[in-house]
Amino acid sequence: MPAVLVHGVPDTAQLWDGVRSRLTRTDVVTPALPGFAAPVPSGFPATKEAYVDWLVEQIEGIGEPVDLVGHDWGSILVQRVVSIRPDLIRTWTAGAGTVDRDYVWHELAQMWQTPEVGEQVMDAMSGDAFVDALADQLGREQASEVAGNVDATMKDCILRLYRSAAGGFDGWHDAVDAIARPGLVLWGADDPYVTSALGERLAQRTHARLVMFPDSGHWWPVTKPPEVATALEALWSSTPS
Repeated sequence: MPAVLVHGVPDTAQLWDGVRSRLTRTDVVTPALPGFAAPVPSGFPATKEAYVDWLVEQIEGIGEPVDLVGHDWGSILVQRVVSIRPDLIRTWTAGAGTVDRDYVWHELAQMWQTPEVGEQVMDAMSGDAFVDALADQLGREQASEVAGNVDATMKDCILRLYRSAAGGFDGWHDAVDAIARPGLVLWGADDPYVTSALGERLAQRTHARLVMFPDSGHWWPVTKPPEVATALEALWSSTPS
């Protein structure tokens, strides 16, 4: 019964290195989303629906229910997958991204979703200025690593993904409210992109346990890996196989 840890935007599977190294279990899978330091399948449209279908296919290939974990867009995909395919999931964990009809996209996301503006923003996402923009949340070393992985393919996939979700998540919201699998919501209290109130709301809606990191922002897998590993293992150990 593996654990599957899903990264978000603009990250790669390396996001989970710190958490993974602190887990006692070894059956951990960290898939790379298409276009995020990973090949893009021919004809893959990079929409939110396409990434959900891709993740479902990855889990189906494992052949047994998994402990599914997601951060940022990975969190959004996790919520959608557990809401439509609970047969594939033993437990779920999500944070720093929410399927909520009342969520208003942050300013950068809205720029990505705007034709021409998004392309201009992507052109500027390079060099020291990009590292500086990430460093406040990630620290400079990790920010440099993240920025180094952002290539033209990733930028194109990010634009297509965000534009596919420009209308929000009204069509996915009610199914998330009906999630019955054991869940955990992890959130940084100082997240500038998706506020802690939305994390609290997600936990209430899904009857999941909430762990709020009081001195962390958006990237809690990087800033709080020991605490994340402890919270995950508490969920997994308390859930019957």
